[in-house]
Amino acid sequence: MQLRRPVRRWMTSMVVGVALVSGAMAIDTSPVLAAPALSEPPPVSTGSADGPGRVEPTVTPNSTVPSIKKVEPITDRLLRVFVQSPAMRREVQVQVLLPRDRTLPRPTVYMLDGRQTPPDSNGWIDKGNAVQFYEDKDVNVVFTVGGPASFYTDWHKPDPVLGTNMWETFLTKELPPLLDARFEGNGRNAVMGVSMGAEAAMILAARQPALYQAVAGHSGCFSMGTDLGQAQARAVVATYRGDPDNMYGDKHDPDWLAHDVNLHAEALRGKALYISVGSGIPGKYDTPDVNPDIASTLAFGGPLEAATNMCTARLVQRLVSFGIPVTTDFRLTGTHSWPYWADELGQSWPTIAPAIGVRP
Repeated sequence: MQLRRPVRRWMTSMVVGVALVSGAMAIDTSPVLAAPALSEPPPVSTGSADGPGRVEPTVTPNSTVPSIKKVEPITDRLLRVFVQSPAMRREVQVQVLLPRDRTLPRPTVYMLDGRQTPPDSNGWIDKGNAVQFYEDKDVNVVFTVGGPASFYTDWHKPDPVLGTNMWETFLTKELPPLLDARFEGNGRNAVMGVSMGAEAAMILAARQPALYQAVAGHSGCFSMGTDLGQAQARAVVATYRGDPDNMYGDKHDPDWLAHDVNLHAEALRGKALYISVGSGIPGKYDTPDVNPDIASTLAFGGPLEAATNMCTARLVQRLVSFGIPVTTDFRLTGTHSWPYWADELGQSWPTIAPAIGVRP
């Protein structure tokens, strides 16, 4: 295990970061319920809205089977793929990057975005240099589009603002067979995410252990079953005016525990794991020359990264206690921002690539 420890004197900043994430939400101090076994996704829900100010398309009678409806080129290798999803009850866009050499079947890397997803794109494309990084890699790369503050999970109910979110079913049941058949995937998969998407990637890998051979999470929290973990997740949903009860139910619902990565860390055994986080101390990218919004980054991105450092350390300690190998990068500096996550693509690739059958 590769491990670089953060500066401990930043514990105060971690606490401040948790407070910022949690906002004004009250934190319940009641005991955590016993953890339930991992369960299948709940039944498909109906819904009405795809996002703020948008009306969800009506499901057509022939949309009970997932299918690729159309493919539009962005470049000769980057494509918009529109999938009719019975679970999501609408047509869902993903973007697929194909390799140069497409003569043989190949593995697939799924890239999950953070809380704030750009319209008609993905932060990994817009800010994470993923297209450039994967330019010479022999993999298909799938980028989620949309799903702000959704945690890429199956919600209990449709949300009046955030719409129908059945992302786990879409990403793990409906989408992979379609993309493998259309773009010659070989059935080996990795999933990677940042911030909200880091937690989502780990949740998906724990709940669908047969699907992924490798998983990477950058600057995430992984403790839905704790008071602070649930408060953090609820605060993320609330930033997009969603109702957190529509995701996993009220604060006592056992589904919060069913999605706690720490509680189900054993399900990650046998996978290639890469986990990274900064300390919150300003680093090489936290300058006005690199980041025009440096004031906001220092005010919020620093404490927030310090808080996620605490979350990450907890998961790593849990994995180590189980004897589960994990490669980690606890950066001594760095805020909660994209330049550091772009670097982690290259840092994580030697761990991810061999697990899916690609030479790093």
